[in-house]
Amino acid sequence: MPNRLADATSPYLLQHADNPVDWWPWGPEAFEEARRRGVPVLLSVGYAACHWCHVMAHESFEDAGLAGYLNERFVAVKVDREERPDVDAVYMEAVQAATGQGGWPMTVFLTPDKEPFYFGTYFPPRPRHGMPSFRQVLEGVDAAWRDRREEVAEVAGRIRADLAERAAVYSAGAHNPPGEADLHQALVTLSREFDQARGGFGGAPKFPPAMVVEFLLRHHARTGSAAALEMAVRTGEAMARGGIHDQLGGGFARYSVDAGWVVPHFEKMLYDNALLLRAYLHLWRATGSGSARRVALSTADFLLRELRTPEGAFASALDADSLDEETGQSVEGAYYVWEPGQLVDLLGPADAATAARLFTVTADGTFEHGTSVLQLLTEPGESTEDFAEYETIRARLLQARAARPAPARDDKVVAAWNGLAIAALAETGALLERPDLVEAAERAADLLLAVHLTSDGRLLRTSRDGRAGANAGVLEDYADTAEGFLALYAVTGEAEWLQLAGGLLDTVLKHFTDEASGALYDTADDAEELIRRPQDPTDNATPSGWTAAAGALLTYAAYTGSDRHRTAAERALGVVGALAGRAPRFIGWGLAVAEALLDGPREVAVVGAPGDPATGALRRAALLATAPGAVVAVGTPGETEVPLLADRPLVDGAPTAYVCRHFACDAPTTDPAALAARLGVEVG
Repeated sequence: MPNRLADATSPYLLQHADNPVDWWPWGPEAFEEARRRGVPVLLSVGYAACHWCHVMAHESFEDAGLAGYLNERFVAVKVDREERPDVDAVYMEAVQAATGQGGWPMTVFLTPDKEPFYFGTYFPPRPRHGMPSFRQVLEGVDAAWRDRREEVAEVAGRIRADLAERAAVYSAGAHNPPGEADLHQALVTLSREFDQARGGFGGAPKFPPAMVVEFLLRHHARTGSAAALEMAVRTGEAMARGGIHDQLGGGFARYSVDAGWVVPHFEKMLYDNALLLRAYLHLWRATGSGSARRVALSTADFLLRELRTPEGAFASALDADSLDEETGQSVEGAYYVWEPGQLVDLLGPADAATAARLFTVTADGTFEHGTSVLQLLTEPGESTEDFAEYETIRARLLQARAARPAPARDDKVVAAWNGLAIAALAETGALLERPDLVEAAERAADLLLAVHLTSDGRLLRTSRDGRAGANAGVLEDYADTAEGFLALYAVTGEAEWLQLAGGLLDTVLKHFTDEASGALYDTADDAEELIRRPQDPTDNATPSGWTAAAGALLTYAAYTGSDRHRTAAERALGVVGALAGRAPRFIGWGLAVAEALLDGPREVAVVGAPGDPATGALRRAALLATAPGAVVAVGTPGETEVPLLADRPLVDGAPTAYVCRHFACDAPTTDPAALAARLGVEVG
């Protein structure tokens, strides 16, 4: 019989709706029940594409005997971390502080007052590798709760005090935004952590550093640093060649389990692919790399083909696991890996040998049971004939793979991640002349407006099947959606997108900002009260809401001349200076925004008739600019809706471009090459 999760909109919660565990969704009712019964709360946090979440569910939460014990001694609460990032953030911080590590599934035991007192991640059904079984953990916590309640209360109090002390660090006072020396030190630190042999930073597991690549490209554009460009290019090339990149269907897996990008953890997330799409687009813009262009387009096509929902927005993720046709079991990576014999059966001996060479499929394999994750260690296309052969083989393998049982899709729509996708698709469509990508970005933005934006201008975080969830948007939802709308304005010239972004950012200033320090909170001042108000400026797999808001505020200020928004951006960037030299890998987007601040950012106004080819040439030169964070406004003479376009006359009757910083402008030009030179790019 289904439990209380049966009416959820979250695919992750629905995966647990038929468990014998008597799950409660997060809410006051669950904690009231725990208080009434005098028992602790088991909080289990995960997400739909999480491999080990599935494993623990099958091993423990589907076990009727264990569920009976759990239901008797605890109130069990299940949370989708993607729906409630605020709940996840608060308790993950406690887990990491106490254990030195974190991850999902996250398992936390709470008092009925929501105070954590014991934590972990995955627990096996039987003791192994030094880990207790989940049953042993439950019995130990139950015994402590019944027999040592004072000790439990003392531990919970210490943890709460520690979290409050950590929160105070970010709101201690305003700092100046990072300067030239801070950004140089960030580059020096990154150079020390750069993997010279394999690209990227640090060791295994290795995550795609899209935001750090963005910083490196902007730093190169502003300073000419060859080291910054080399790290960005080598990292992009290494990821594109490795198994983390889907060599058949495009897109990237969440991370590589090894340091060489060979074997991925196969889940594919919307946010990773949106960020990497933009990073590869900017790599192409900076270098003209054909490989970067190919990867950008294939990633965009992956988003449209596999993650776009019927309503026009983008689903959250594809699962790591899928059905193995031979065993009938759900297996990680089964959809993606190949054996040499499968190539022969599909392609015949000659083409199979070519495919094995192209994609590094060997008898020994690179994954489990002699299977290989496809890699592309040599860029195809030394000749037109070579590229055609590669494309033919790739298309045949992709078609055959499509007949395999596909990974499950988490089809909930998250506002923040759709904002990232909107920005990436709009920009890619404009720069690579793919109008269908711009149209896809507009359609996703329309869905956010119709379903996620409430009548009072507030955002809801999630929707599914066109029906909004009940969870309020957090800071990253407002910031990333604003970023998407600002990119749409730059590409389409429709002032409504700029105005909508401004409304979202006004909400950020009113409800998410500490007026005294300029610090930003992840939740609004009228959101549900947790044991502490979550707040974190560091990047994880996505830009932090804090640094994403700083970037959107700075861009909006450049379009409108709003000193209020620019000042807020500068104050928010103060924390970046404190972290730039010590932890640049975890503040990459903040560093990228700081590069834009130091460069201006440049403000480009193009005036001319919309259909005039000369207007289009100036617009394209501006969009191709590598100047960090440059903003582009295109309109007709006399337009007043957008302050950057106001009072911009034509020169000698011809379409004209103005390049400004802080609304102080250079002499206007009608020459696309001259415009490009001012913005740090050559037009061929």
